[in-house]
Amino acid sequence: MENDFADQVAISRSISNVPPAHFLLKIETFSSLVENNVENCESLEFDAGGYKWKLVVYPNGNKNKNVKDHISLYLAMVDTSSLGLGWEVYVIFRLFVLDQNKDEFLILQDAMGKERRFHVLKLEWGFDQFIPLEEFNDASNGYLVGDTCVFGAEVLVKERNKCKGECLFLAKLTSASNYKHVWKIENFSKLEAKLYESEVFVAGNQKWKIKLYPKGQGVGRGSHISVYLALADLSTITRDSKIYVHFTLRIRDQVLSKHNEKKASTWLSTSSEDWGWSTFVELSYFNKAENGFLMNDVCIVEAEQEHGSGPQLKIRIGQDFLNSVT
Repeated sequence: MENDFADQVAISRSISNVPPAHFLLKIETFSSLVENNVENCESLEFDAGGYKWKLVVYPNGNKNKNVKDHISLYLAMVDTSSLGLGWEVYVIFRLFVLDQNKDEFLILQDAMGKERRFHVLKLEWGFDQFIPLEEFNDASNGYLVGDTCVFGAEVLVKERNKCKGECLFLAKLTSASNYKHVWKIENFSKLEAKLYESEVFVAGNQKWKIKLYPKGQGVGRGSHISVYLALADLSTITRDSKIYVHFTLRIRDQVLSKHNEKKASTWLSTSSEDWGWSTFVELSYFNKAENGFLMNDVCIVEAEQEHGSGPQLKIRIGQDFLNSVT
């Protein structure tokens, strides 16, 4: 059975003033990742050696590996559907973090130069305990300066590819950022269209809307009401950007306040503009008068953003930004 790097004894830590050949990930306001309990942050895809990869950062450590007091950092292989059955890719790679005080990189890699085997059941390799949080958070070490840090990856292949970069910006929220949008739907039983949308509202500096399918859609078609939160203005988001959102969708019980609600945390983008539930509430349960969801043929739907959560994370993408961060 293969073990992750963190289970190996021979891990090499070295210093270099040469940036990684393939990818850099810059994260601004890193503390917001921690404060918003973002489990992990996945970078954009980048090319190396004819394959596609991404960096995965766990700002509070990988809880699936019982990691505490460390940052976990991994290289993950993506877009493998075209590789066919039984594929294997052997890789030697190095992961980086920038010391901004000295303008040099701390590099972690297998000390023996061992190849790591990526395959359909093992798409991710890296370091469970990449760097202790105490060491990382100490500004005198240069890894986190002005709440900004830079990670990198180098997949050792024959050709040196053009470095692609990403800048992650997280806006801090205050109690004034709390927001709840109420959508009152009248004559609910007479709704005939498949899809209804609320008026546009603003939260976290983004425009949003609620999408409701009164007769359901997808696996909920004909048996459930389907409800989604959606981005309302995709023109404010670049093609290579995405937004992290933590939200609650709710259908109010107008009698006993035993509301039907669901919570979610997810990334939205121009290619994935909404998130919700096709089986939000069963129609037979919704239509029972004693449950209070439909009173005088009025249904009340709410979307709520909680203090300390999204939608407030934006990823801004920039090509060839290497000189601006090193």
